[in-house]
Amino acid sequence: MNNFQSESEISFDKSGGVFMGAQATSTDCQVGLFGVPYDGTTSFKPGTRFGPASIREVSHSLETYCPQLDLDLKEIKFTDFGSLEIPFGAPEPVIKAVEKSTKEIFSLGLKPLLLGGEHSITAGAVCATAQKYSELILVQLDAHADLRDQWLGNHHSHACAMRRCLDVLPSKNLFQFAIRSGTREEFNELHHQNRLVPHTTGKPANDLKQALSTHFGKPIYLTIDLDWFDPSVLPGTGTPEPGGFFWQDFAAVIDVLRNHHLVGADIVELAPILDSSGISSVLAAKVTRTLLMLLGH
Repeated sequence: MNNFQSESEISFDKSGGVFMGAQATSTDCQVGLFGVPYDGTTSFKPGTRFGPASIREVSHSLETYCPQLDLDLKEIKFTDFGSLEIPFGAPEPVIKAVEKSTKEIFSLGLKPLLLGGEHSITAGAVCATAQKYSELILVQLDAHADLRDQWLGNHHSHACAMRRCLDVLPSKNLFQFAIRSGTREEFNELHHQNRLVPHTTGKPANDLKQALSTHFGKPIYLTIDLDWFDPSVLPGTGTPEPGGFFWQDFAAVIDVLRNHHLVGADIVELAPILDSSGISSVLAAKVTRTLLMLLGH
């Protein structure tokens, strides 16, 4: 059992297993991982509620060693609390539960790593993290801008994820890395606010390095919508977008972020039922392994 003492009626279901290498309790750990199996606002194909369980299941197929970081997951002390038990239906109670859970993770002296679930959950985690770190910077890897104020009347749709994060981010420092899809209004805002960080596939992430160059030492929260990857390598997502990126591009991002102060992260929008090969889940698990190392080293 984890030594997670909740005063907010928060509970976790661990019946589905844990990510490989997780400690049984949070004692002496640096990272607290938990899943949020929610896809109540998905706008195209649902199934992201199965993401956390699938990432955990396939994680045991990976090597524990990462050549890029020269780290082994055996050296990282982290715990997996399981998946957050969430109410069925509207996103607002789920986002609030995510906020409370993230605060609890911080109260234990851990850095949070969330497995989604859809992107609407990120606002809850960012809200909790920003309350701890007023200078928080948000870095987004995503195919879509997610800057709508509402989608089909829902202000907490996953299409509004970054808009809701900006509502609770005091610094307003949001870097949207290599976004390739959105409305004209969203792209006008991206350019006007200098939030769009370009990237050329197969190249070093020099534009991200430059964007973050004046923010050394400041806390960073990283949100990764897996549809940032090209559908050819990650078809298991509800809103695939052609023209995406590959593992070497993710590795280029990590080469930049490893020199910064990462304090929390999430990995969202894996819909494993849309990929019978299982490759999408394996890629998501490898991303998870990398972030556990960055957060826990």
